Amino acid sequence: MPQDSTTTAVLRLGDRGPAVPEIRARLDQLGLLQDGAASEEYDAELERAVRAFQQQRGLTADGVVGGTTWRALDEARWKLGDRVLVHLPGSLQSGDDVIALQSRLLDLGFKVGRVDGRFGPATERAVREFQRNIGVPPDGTCGPATLKALGRLAPIVRGGDPNAMRSQERIRREGPNLVGKVVVVDAAPTRAGDPGLCHLGDLVATDLARRVEGRLVATGVQAFLTSPGATHRSGDGPPGQGQPEESERAEFANRADAHLLVSLQVEASDNPDACGISTYYYGIEAHGVRSSVGERFAGLVQREIVARTDLADLRSHPRSWDLLRLTRMPAVSVDVGYVTNAGDAARLADAAFRDVIAQAIVVAVQRLYLAPESDPHTGVLRVDDIRALRHASG
Repeated sequence: MPQDSTTTAVLRLGDRGPAVPEIRARLDQLGLLQDGAASEEYDAELERAVRAFQQQRGLTADGVVGGTTWRALDEARWKLGDRVLVHLPGSLQSGDDVIALQSRLLDLGFKVGRVDGRFGPATERAVREFQRNIGVPPDGTCGPATLKALGRLAPIVRGGDPNAMRSQERIRREGPNLVGKVVVVDAAPTRAGDPGLCHLGDLVATDLARRVEGRLVATGVQAFLTSPGATHRSGDGPPGQGQPEESERAEFANRADAHLLVSLQVEASDNPDACGISTYYYGIEAHGVRSSVGERFAGLVQREIVARTDLADLRSHPRSWDLLRLTRMPAVSVDVGYVTNAGDAARLADAAFRDVIAQAIVVAVQRLYLAPESDPHTGVLRVDDIRALRHASG
């Protein structure tokens, strides 16, 4: 699971400092903490409130306030109308007010792209188009006049889920053949206190990513690979050095104009009994937003792996990690087991077992593009079948 990657100051249970009262104040405003005291102690009550906030926002609920949680706490303080919203290239405004604006415009039928709480170019274009429709100067800035018009229309216009319909139609138009599709396979680093476990988890994730990459290439996919120490296209020579941040890996996938992103990670836990497979897609339950295709893709990956292995089924979940939030394409993050669990570690050490997981992921990619009447049952399709489909349609 990804964790805070933009950390400037990390605070956890037992810490003290002048930033703790600020955390308390923001959680109190959100109704998650009843103690408004300006204590500088990061106590158990504060940790519980932080975990609750992280859970609501689709973050890793570890009770630690690092960079990503700081960002989410800052975004949560903004309500629509608190400030003028404008597109600032290179320093995008983000917050709950932007999510509210995007959701409202989407309900009114304007294309905002993903509802991600970031005032980017797509949101600016939607604001301009809305302004043209209501007779306000189309400057792309959400100020008092635009907000007044949004409020006036709120009681009489209510939409469904137009983004989901657009996404599903785009998948349908792209067709079932994988030839020419672009998929980024990301091997994420393992988080563990033991450097040896981290290294072992990274090796397994990278090997598994290469197995997925190879099978995708065999089906006609143009595969790009990122790994701890590499960001390159398949066959493009030696990898570079250094693991890019989540936001950088998301931008890499965006520049590649990928159709899909699959991120693979071997998990670690202080609890040696923690085990199993889980998948994640973009979504923030607190706001009722999600990637509908990402959710379906995550479900396909989860079910295919569970059907083909004996890994414990930890299900699929919405998360707002940068890798899922900042990608323009459907993306899924897969925790393929725990290096700290003896059973999972033994399974992942088996190359044949990794082959099974790789095949399951490639099958899930293919099934995402199949029409319902052509979609086989879970656990049935094989990579050879996909290659046969390629030749039959070619």
